[in-house]
Amino acid sequence: MTILPQPKRTSSPWSLSYRLRMLLWSTTWTILCRLTPKPFNNYRIFVLRLFGATIDRGCFVHQRAVISHPWHLVMRCGSCLGDSVHIYSVAPVILGTGVVVAQHAYLCTATHDFNQVSYPLIARPINIHANAFIGARAFLLPGITIGACSIVGACSVVTRSVESQLVVAGNPAKTIRKR
Repeated sequence: MTILPQPKRTSSPWSLSYRLRMLLWSTTWTILCRLTPKPFNNYRIFVLRLFGATIDRGCFVHQRAVISHPWHLVMRCGSCLGDSVHIYSVAPVILGTGVVVAQHAYLCTATHDFNQVSYPLIARPINIHANAFIGARAFLLPGITIGACSIVGACSVVTRSVESQLVVAGNPAKTIRKR
C-alpha cells in the first residue's frame, strides 16, 4: 500500500513534473492512438511501450481504452484490453497470460483514506492471473487479485480477491460456482 502525501484536500498528490508527464501521455494517446483503427494495434503497443508499459507479444489494446499511468501497466502474452476499458493505474496493474478485460470494465488501483481530513490517496496494485476473464462493466477495487482461470461476471463490483477457478458475479461480487 502506498499513501500519496496530500496536505490539503485541494492539493494534488503529484509533483509538477509528474503532472506534466501525465499530460504528455494523455495528449499523445488522444492524438496518436485514439483514432487508429483496430488493425493498428502494434502501433498502439509501441506507443504504450514508449511511455514505460511492459507488454509482451500477442497482446491487444483497443484504441478506446483509457490508461492513466502506462508506466504501471504490465500485460503478459496474449492479454487483451477491450473497448473503453479504463485502467486507473496509480499502482501497478498486472495482467497475466491470456487475460481478457471486456468492454467498459474499470480497474481502479487508488482510493482515499477517509479517516484523515485531507483524504490522501491510497494506491494498491491489481493482479489478474493467467486466463482470467473480467466481464463487461465490471469494477475492480484497489488491491484485488483475481486467480488464474477465474471469471468475473458483467457489471460485478469486486471488493475482495478471487481465488483461482471461480466464477463470481454481483455487487458485491460473490462466488457463483467453481469452474
